[in-house]
Amino acid sequence: MRKTSLTVLLLLFISQLFAQVPNTLTPQEKKEGWKLLFNGKDVSGWHTYGKKGVGSAWIIENGALKLNVPERAGNKAKNGGDLATDQTFKGDFEFKADFKVERFTNSGIFFFVTESPEYKEIYNTGLELQVLDNAIYEGAPENKHRVGDFFSVANARIREPKAVGEWNQIHFKLKGNVLSVYMNGYLIQEHHVDSTDWKKRIAESKLNTAPISKGQLSGKIGLQDWGSTVWYRNIKIRPL
Repeated sequence: MRKTSLTVLLLLFISQLFAQVPNTLTPQEKKEGWKLLFNGKDVSGWHTYGKKGVGSAWIIENGALKLNVPERAGNKAKNGGDLATDQTFKGDFEFKADFKVERFTNSGIFFFVTESPEYKEIYNTGLELQVLDNAIYEGAPENKHRVGDFFSVANARIREPKAVGEWNQIHFKLKGNVLSVYMNGYLIQEHHVDSTDWKKRIAESKLNTAPISKGQLSGKIGLQDWGSTVWYRNIKIRPL
């Protein structure tokens, strides 16, 4: 029994020793062209949407980018704000990120963000993949607001989030005319962006006047501040 326990402990130690350090790239990922959008140390490469700099509510905690919300200002954290990448991305790409939430968190990851005075809020321009605790909508009718949904556009095929406080993995891909999203290894969204169905969905959504409604599939990546605590890490992207 003692020998078995020691063997198990040794295997656990070895697995932890060779586990990838968060916010780093393996040699294979570097070879494939992946680039980190968050280095685990500071907010380099990000700014508050429509402004300069990053609000003090966004902090670094144990290698994660955390929206800290001890106090709210309207529907946002005091000294918070939605984040956008400094860089704009065009063409086919893959994006990956980990997120975790606390009870009743509401946040989101935005794609194809056009930062312009014409779009006062980031959600007026970006396609939002919902990041939240589904307990917010417990007992409510089905909608397009739960985790893994594209807000106001499309429901996730399945919703298999980890428990509150555990890390979830998002894998977003645009290749050719196919947009696909995986969460925790499950395919949760797949759309042909040149299809009648997708165009109808956008036309009937809150993005019906955004650049995406005209077929523009380029822009910045964004992280939402909706006045509740959320963590992000391992944020990376590569062109395809």
